Amino acid sequence: MIHPTAVIHADARIGRGCHIGPYCIVGQYVELGDECRLYSHVVIDGHTRLGKGNEIFPFASIGLKTQDLKWTGGLTRTEIGDNNTFREYVTINSATGDGEVTRVGSNNHILAYCHIAHNVQLGNYVIMSNVATLAGHVLVEDHAVIGGLAAIHQFCRIGKMSIIGGCSKVVQDVPPFMLADGNPATTRTINKVGLQRNAASEEAQNALRQAYKVVFREGLTISNALSKIEAEFGQIPEIQHLIQFTRASSRGISK
Repeated sequence: MIHPTAVIHADARIGRGCHIGPYCIVGQYVELGDECRLYSHVVIDGHTRLGKGNEIFPFASIGLKTQDLKWTGGLTRTEIGDNNTFREYVTINSATGDGEVTRVGSNNHILAYCHIAHNVQLGNYVIMSNVATLAGHVLVEDHAVIGGLAAIHQFCRIGKMSIIGGCSKVVQDVPPFMLADGNPATTRTINKVGLQRNAASEEAQNALRQAYKVVFREGLTISNALSKIEAEFGQIPEIQHLIQFTRASSRGISK
């Protein structure tokens, strides 16, 4: 179902059951999976591929040229999975360097005016509230929640099942399973609600509470704190992920 005012390039690949509403524009190298819905005034261009069942609301812009001033040309891509919601005025930019990709996973809920910049790698089941902004090269792991008007600095990582409070300024990595808030953001406690919603075991929740106290309240160096929680709770998968994530940090974690 394609509205007569939509402009679809003849080479674009449109899956079965797609609905493309009034005044939408779909570029030459775009591929839409089955059952995607573009409501109206949506622009999708560049070398952009969407999976099935994506829902895109008016005035969203997906796959256009990066805003990065380092752009020197080349073939860059935007790849998006299945069953995502992109609300009004969402912008997703293509990558900066030749052969690079901006990637969004599946089952994400991206609310109005959010921005996903070049080379972002965004996982699955992520929620971005209105006007949340990801700068270039940001990594967001699965089940993270980013509050409205929060701004994430370039090259930061947002850990699995973490939550960031509204209006926060994030300049360092947010550890998995934690709640961060403030300007600049600091880690305040574990994300109890997120852990419960995602069926984390009671054992894991208790271990994460103890790990939070060790890492963020005892005044130890990060290296010593991680060694301590590894010795006490290292058999628990959530603690293993927290340790691996923190040790891999190049920007440091939000303490």
